[in-house]
Amino acid sequence: MKLTYGFAATLLCALAPLASAQLPAQVGDTPVPSLAPMVKRISPAVVNIATRGTVQEQNPLLNDPFFRRFFDIPNTPRQRQFQSAGSGVIVDAKQGYIITNAHVIENADEITVTLLDNRSHTAKVVGKDPGSDVALLKVQATNLTAIPIADSDRIEVGDFVVAIGNPFGLGHTVTSGIVSALGRSGINPEGYEDFIQTDASINPGNSGGALVSLNGELVGINSAILSRTGGNIGIGFAIPANMMKTVMAQLEKYGEVKRGVLGVNIQTLTPDIAESMELGNVQGALVSQVVEGSAAEKAGIRAGDIVTAVNGKPVKDAAGLRNSIGLLSVGDRVDVALLRDGKPRRVTAVIGENNLAAQSGSGPGPAPGGLHSGLEGADLVDAQGGGVLVRAVSDGSPAAQRGLRAGDVIVAVGRGRVASVAEFRRATEGAAAFVVQIRRGNANLVIPIR
Repeated sequence: MKLTYGFAATLLCALAPLASAQLPAQVGDTPVPSLAPMVKRISPAVVNIATRGTVQEQNPLLNDPFFRRFFDIPNTPRQRQFQSAGSGVIVDAKQGYIITNAHVIENADEITVTLLDNRSHTAKVVGKDPGSDVALLKVQATNLTAIPIADSDRIEVGDFVVAIGNPFGLGHTVTSGIVSALGRSGINPEGYEDFIQTDASINPGNSGGALVSLNGELVGINSAILSRTGGNIGIGFAIPANMMKTVMAQLEKYGEVKRGVLGVNIQTLTPDIAESMELGNVQGALVSQVVEGSAAEKAGIRAGDIVTAVNGKPVKDAAGLRNSIGLLSVGDRVDVALLRDGKPRRVTAVIGENNLAAQSGSGPGPAPGGLHSGLEGADLVDAQGGGVLVRAVSDGSPAAQRGLRAGDVIVAVGRGRVASVAEFRRATEGAAAFVVQIRRGNANLVIPIR
């Protein structure tokens, strides 16, 4: 013990002079790593964006007609001036193009871009896309520095990254971390999301700033954080550079993103549903319905198909397919890889306009007990010509929540046809989850039951 203690004391004494000293330039023949050269090179490409605008505010008490009459207050929204700050990234020095978040310039009447050398320029909006939260600005300026753009599909979890932006209006600030996860979604259910998650600090004002690799290449645009207090807790999200480039191309050409549709209703293929369909360890998006006259129908896609890849890029779930299609334009040709009855197929679809609606039908008229709990509320009888007719569905019941409607005819469970309620019961007995193939009017659908 004395020897150990004495050695520790001697070591502490030897290190004491170094505790308050700077790190040496090198240890032996090895230089101490530093991000400074890379940061100096790309910092001029990251700008501050200041906005001014007007928003309308509505007092919730004015929604009450009695309150308005009693106090004789007109129901007129009040206008309020606002100022905000964010960040942006110069991606084309020659054209003066700057990428930022759509929410950074929301409701802005005036946008001012301030460069690292303190030059300020008024920016105009070339286009913005709230769905992907990307906006493209343009400034008339010389001697700009653009940042090189990386192939974000090549980054991996564990890669080191650096976030550069203007948090809290403090000016250029650099934070570092790693890529924590890829393909994150669900922050905005209506948006097109494929976020890079990072623990590099992304604080208020950092939105629209750059997430870069150690090579100084842009891998993402900082967009959002997950926090209950508004401060950083190590969960930040960035829009991948490849998605940004796709959106930017349309904003530059049209001023907006003209999204097309494939014409399918989809659900994520969960492990239990995949097991019920004897698909093993397969990931993808389950096609539950194909819209009549859509690009999908013309390409030969059917309800029950599993989409596994789009243009060679794997599709892991429904959100992945939605993102892949949502970033394509009307008229684009897309190669779709799918599974049908467990066998791989490939089809080519031409993306159609976003003006299609799902088709539905109706039909004619007690369901034996012992059916799956997910079918509770459905009145099932044998259908004429074979199958199981859904004669009625109670509002708010599990069956209604899963999408069953009166008039649906269940024709198969998984890959197996069913001709009667008795066959249907035997096919689903003891199953935790399964899929049913349904004929609804002229449409064929696939609905998972869990």
